[in-house]
Amino acid sequence: MATLRELSHREDRLEGGHRLCAGCGASIAVRQILLGAGTDPAIAGCATGCLEVSTTIYPYSSWKVPFIHNAFENSAATISGVEAAFKGLKRAGKIPADKKVKFVAFGGDGGTYDIGLQSLSGAMERGHDMVYVCYDNGAYMNTGIQRSSATPKGAWATTSEVGKAQQGKQQRRKDLTSIIAAHGVPYVAQGSISHWKDLTSKAEKAFAVDGPAFLNVLATCPRGWRSAYNKSVEHAKLGVQTGYWPLFEVEEGEWKLSSPSKALIKAGRKPIEEFLKPQGRFRHLLQPGNEELLSEVQADIDAYWEYLLKRCGEL
Repeated sequence: MATLRELSHREDRLEGGHRLCAGCGASIAVRQILLGAGTDPAIAGCATGCLEVSTTIYPYSSWKVPFIHNAFENSAATISGVEAAFKGLKRAGKIPADKKVKFVAFGGDGGTYDIGLQSLSGAMERGHDMVYVCYDNGAYMNTGIQRSSATPKGAWATTSEVGKAQQGKQQRRKDLTSIIAAHGVPYVAQGSISHWKDLTSKAEKAFAVDGPAFLNVLATCPRGWRSAYNKSVEHAKLGVQTGYWPLFEVEEGEWKLSSPSKALIKAGRKPIEEFLKPQGRFRHLLQPGNEELLSEVQADIDAYWEYLLKRCGEL
């Protein structure tokens, strides 16, 4: 894998000066992942969402690679079509047979877990040589902080309010990473913007495999999380340290716990309250009367951690 020195000499393919919010985790994720693409040409696609609307405000673009904007639900379908066209042009002799291009699709959790799940599943099943990246900030942030199936249990959102009827979202978040791993694709991984070395290494692996790869990345959203914009990386790190967002990868069906999470087996995970406290969307969970719901949240984290340790052969 590339060293820090090598990565520092690679071109930054997402230019500064975009209009994403201060502290947005999406741009951090994109930069780290595109560093993992190496020096080969790359083509990026992006579903409608914060990342798209804030980096491509006409007539400007922050992307230093060919960029395709498509609808909310079909980023994976679009890039899989571009990849198929590229292979077709090679077969027709219109592109040199040895030419290499990386194909990558980006989408938020709304455009990936929910609206775009069908096109993502189809692209993975068909076996296109592409990387799909979900920057998971836990809600439909671009359209008003509505809950998605990636929103954690107990979190406030504009469609999972806090009041007498309920205390935030009532359901557990979807485990999309395991769902995509069940497609039997060559490479699937979960990463976080707080662990750049782990994430760029996983991106290198994803771009190197022959066939589809999927990266699910925890990307903080100060606006939706109601958190400090200058603490985004720190908050993402707490997600890893508490076990809310464990880091792991699935290579050719083999599940492996990544080093930052593997270290927690001996060191112990921090209580989930440490991840929740800095975020205003969870403020109600820490108030008297919600002890049972808070215990449920911790129990869900513990159960998933045990599931993951078993899948990775650590239990």
